Amino acid sequence: MRPAAGERSSSGPILLNLGYGNLVVASRVVAVVSPQSAPMKRLREEASSRGKLVDATQGRRTRSIIVTDSDHVILSAINPETIAARLAQEDVLGGQE
Repeated sequence: MRPAAGERSSSGPILLNLGYGNLVVASRVVAVVSPQSAPMKRLREEASSRGKLVDATQGRRTRSIIVTDSDHVILSAINPETIAARLAQEDVLGGQE
């Protein structure tokens, strides 16, 4: 049976919406950063060369970079502030169970 709207299932991980149908396990996220700085551009290039880059932009402009605990780097077309707010909301909802 699926949980009703607004309820959480205790059987699975909490997923974070990165936009356009792309999801990541919220507990694996280490950082959400803006892609404009030179260090973030290097991080993106290094992840690509290691085969750890995931492009979840759906062809749109990259607005945020998500770093996971498995060293994967995920590109998203959603603003970092929006993703951070979603992540904070998941933390609050997840702690109520």
